[in-house]
Amino acid sequence: QVQLVESGGGLVQPGGSLRLSCAASGSIDNLRAMSWYREAPGKQRELVAVITSGGSTNYADSVKGRFTISRDSAKNTVYLVMNSLKPEDTAVYYCNVERLYSGRYYYSWGQGTQVTVSS
Repeated sequence: QVQLVESGGGLVQPGGSLRLSCAASGSIDNLRAMSWYREAPGKQRELVAVITSGGSTNYADSVKGRFTISRDSAKNTVYLVMNSLKPEDTAVYYCNVERLYSGRYYYSWGQGTQVTVSS
């Protein structure tokens, strides 16, 4: 079991910034990646950014150049710095961890944190 606690969401103006945090605890061995997803009303949950155990990152095209994912391995925490926020970034943001164990992948989700971009 992996427990994920997100924080940092809130209401911001268009063009503003937010920093999301996700602290992982529990069975966090064999981590392969930590990522951020988001789910807007009426839309499917989509991948926003991912950082692998090797430190490589990938971003959705819609956020590339605006969002930055990073991690603090000592704290088992992943961050998402969101700049130049747009109303279309409004969504519930979820932290996800991927574990590889015995040739199988396992995933855990946080409860989510609301990000609202509005003037």
